[in-house]
Amino acid sequence: MMPFSYARASDVQQAVSLMAAQPRARFIAGGTNLIDLMKLGIERPSHLIDISRLPLAMIEDSAEGGLRIGAQVRNSDLAADRRVRERYPLLSQALLAGASGQIRNKASTAGNLLQRTRCPYFYDPGMACNKREPGSGCSALQGHNRMHAILGASESCIAVHPSDMAVAMVALEARVETLLPDGKRRSLALDELYRLPGTTPELETRLAHGEMIEAITLPPPPPGRQLYRKVRDRASYAFALVAVALVLEVRAGQVRTVRVALGGVAPKPWRATTTEQVLLGQPPAQALYEQAADAALAGARGQGGNDFKIPLAKQTLYQMLAQTAQEQA
Repeated sequence: MMPFSYARASDVQQAVSLMAAQPRARFIAGGTNLIDLMKLGIERPSHLIDISRLPLAMIEDSAEGGLRIGAQVRNSDLAADRRVRERYPLLSQALLAGASGQIRNKASTAGNLLQRTRCPYFYDPGMACNKREPGSGCSALQGHNRMHAILGASESCIAVHPSDMAVAMVALEARVETLLPDGKRRSLALDELYRLPGTTPELETRLAHGEMIEAITLPPPPPGRQLYRKVRDRASYAFALVAVALVLEVRAGQVRTVRVALGGVAPKPWRATTTEQVLLGQPPAQALYEQAADAALAGARGQGGNDFKIPLAKQTLYQMLAQTAQEQA
């Protein structure tokens, strides 16, 4: 691990000011991802700014009927919160599917959203990786790519985003509230926070240097049923091959509300808007579910080792649509 200096921020404005003053500084809270990357020499911050004790660990009801989740809320606390379990079960299900209990007890909400890919070539400094070293190439293209992206990838990078929680939050249309070094605040849709790799896979989000997530807001819970399903190699502590977050309301013989987000298949949580368009306003039927699942994977492209993800994602989404619609029949 490279030498670094350390400071504990006393308030949010000091935190962003300290970060902005040093180009190679990093925020640290739970550290469940950053510390691993530092040990491997992938992250080499010159300065760590500890934000773990800032007053950002509250879950509060919003005036609009939603929730405001502080950036430092631990994953285990968020999953167990009664309001989350009752009003946003999709989010609780995703969090419980996401990691071991020990990691959930330590990991923060903002840290979960900003965790970096688990692509093995990103984690191996001896291999070419454009995300780690821009311009060096992408070893995964011709390598072991079973876990890699089938949507939204590029010739520069085919790594996937690892967060389960982020997939659920995209389906719930969450927003992130941030603080900039100049003291200004902004709010942006979580779906807009993430960048696709294009030719610059090292740029993963739209956050400016020094900008800090203060909270995540959820709108009032959507009508209908919520369900999260994660397909993985083993029952616990494994990243998704395919994950689906679904919100579906069937009323008076028609699909009235639908939101679909996919995980494990793209460099960001993938909002399947084409699927939603196919379903909305239509009477539920087997042929419709098949059409909707096909629409979600339109344009999907495998790299050999991950070709199986395309039919797997289609079948998972189809089964979830059929099951959730049947429950409301």
